[in-house]
Amino acid sequence: MPAKSKAQQKAAGAALAAKRGDAKKSDLKGASKEMEKSMSEKQLEEFASTKHKSKPEHVAHR
Repeated sequence: MPAKSKAQQKAAGAALAAKRGDAKKSDLKGASKEMEKSMSEKQLEEFASTKHKSKPEHVAHR
């Protein structure tokens, strides 16, 4: 599943770093904290590696 925005991609990258032990889990906030808890490392890799050339910075909530 690809990320829908650059912000979502960045959050996934932060969560992935924490899950791998490269960053402290206690430093995570908001979406990245929830992503780290609820997603597998493989899912986070897919979100974080999405091409971001045509992605908006943020996606509006519905």
